[in-house]
Amino acid sequence: MTPRPSLAAKVAALLPDLSPWRSSADFRLLWVQGIVTYFGSFMALIALPLQIKDLTGSPLAVGAMGAVELVPLVVFGLYGGALADAADRRKVILATEAGLGLLALVLLVNAALPDPMLWPLYVVAGGVSALAGLQRPALDSLMARIVPHDQLGAAAALNSLRWQAGAILGPALAGLVVAYAGHATAYAVTVVTFAVSVVLCRRLAPAPPAEKGTKPSLRGIAEGARYAWSRPVLLGTYAIDMAAMFFAFPNTIFPFLADELDAEWSLGLMYAAGSVGSLVLGLTSGWTARVRRHGLFVVFGAAVWGLAIAAAGWFGDIWLVLICLTVAGAGDMLSGLGRSTIWNQTIPEELRGRLAGIEVLSYSVGPQLGQVRAGGMAGWTGTRTAVWSGGVACVASVALLAAALPKLLTYDSETDEDALRRRAQSEETLRAAAPTG
Repeated sequence: MTPRPSLAAKVAALLPDLSPWRSSADFRLLWVQGIVTYFGSFMALIALPLQIKDLTGSPLAVGAMGAVELVPLVVFGLYGGALADAADRRKVILATEAGLGLLALVLLVNAALPDPMLWPLYVVAGGVSALAGLQRPALDSLMARIVPHDQLGAAAALNSLRWQAGAILGPALAGLVVAYAGHATAYAVTVVTFAVSVVLCRRLAPAPPAEKGTKPSLRGIAEGARYAWSRPVLLGTYAIDMAAMFFAFPNTIFPFLADELDAEWSLGLMYAAGSVGSLVLGLTSGWTARVRRHGLFVVFGAAVWGLAIAAAGWFGDIWLVLICLTVAGAGDMLSGLGRSTIWNQTIPEELRGRLAGIEVLSYSVGPQLGQVRAGGMAGWTGTRTAVWSGGVACVASVALLAAALPKLLTYDSETDEDALRRRAQSEETLRAAAPTG
C-alpha cells in the first residue's frame, strides 16, 4: 500500500521549483538583475502618469501616454526580434539597459526644474518604449537557451515571481515617495537601479546567434511572422493576451478611480494589488511544473482577469475593489505562465528572437491601446463604467477566441509536434555545451 504524503510533503509540492536557479548561473544573474531593474522601472511607471496628472488634471492626457508609446513599441519590437537572432543577445541587453538608465536621468533632471515641462515626459515615454522593444526579444529569447527544456515551466514561474516582487514594492513605495519626497526622488531611485543592473548584465556570458549572424531585415521579420501565423496555438496566445489587455487594462485611470471612491490613500495599493495576487499564485506554483495542458492556463487565466476587473469597476467599496484587483492579478499570472511556457516549449532556437519580438507586441501593444481606451472612455462615460465594461468585453472576447482556435485548448506538451521538436533541439544544444572527457 502506497503511503499517503505528509502535510509537509504536500506543502513542499506547492512551493516554486528552484531547478533553474540551481542549474544555470546566467539564470541567477538575470533573475537578480531583473528584480533590481523592475523595482526601479515600477517607481518610474507610477511617477510618470502621476506627474502628467498633476500637470494637466486630464484622464485623456494620461491615457495619451499609451498612444505615444505604441508606434515605437511596434517598430522596435519587431526590429528587436530580428536583432536578437542576428547579434549577441548579451550586448543588446547591456546597451538597451544603459539607454533606459539615461532616459531615467532625463526624467530626474526635468522633475528637478522649478517648472517641470510636459513634453519631455511624452518624449521619454516613447524612448523607453523603443528601448524596451529592442531589449525584450533578446531577454526572452535568451531564457530558452540558458535553461534546460524540462525546466522552462519552472523558469517562467520564477521569472513571474521576480516581476511581481518589483511590481508590489515599486508601486507601493512609489506612491509614498512621490507623495512625501516628490517625483524627482522616485526618478533618482530609478537611475540608481539601472546603474546596478548594467553592472550585473556585464557579467552575463556571451550569447551569439544560433546561426551565422545576418543583418536584421524585413524578410527575416516576415519569416518569423509566417511561422507564427501557421501555428494556431501561438496565434491563440497572442490574440487572447492582446484582447484581454486592450479591454481590461484600467491602470492608467487608477488615480481617477481612487478620487471617485474618495480613497486617494489607496492609489499605491491599487497598483500593487494585482501583483499581490500574482505573487500568491507564484509562491504556490510548484504544481504548475507538472502540468502539460498550458493552453488551458491561457484561456482560464484571461477569463478570470476579465471577470475580476469587471467586478472591480462595479463595486463602490474600496476594499472590495482591492480584493477584485488581487484576484485579477492571480488570473493574469496563470495566463502568463501558460503563454511563456508554450512559447519556450515550441519555438525553434533559430526563430526565437523574431518570435520574441512578436511576443513583445502581444503583451505590450494591448496594454498601450488599453490605456488609450480606458482614458478616452473614462472621459466619456465615467471612470467606473470604463473599468467594468472593459472587463465584460474581455470575457466575451476570450470566449470567442477560444472557440475560434480550439488547438490552444487541446495543447499538450507531451504530444504537440513543435514541443517535441524543440525538446530534441534543446537536448542537443545541452549535449554540445557539456564538458567532455
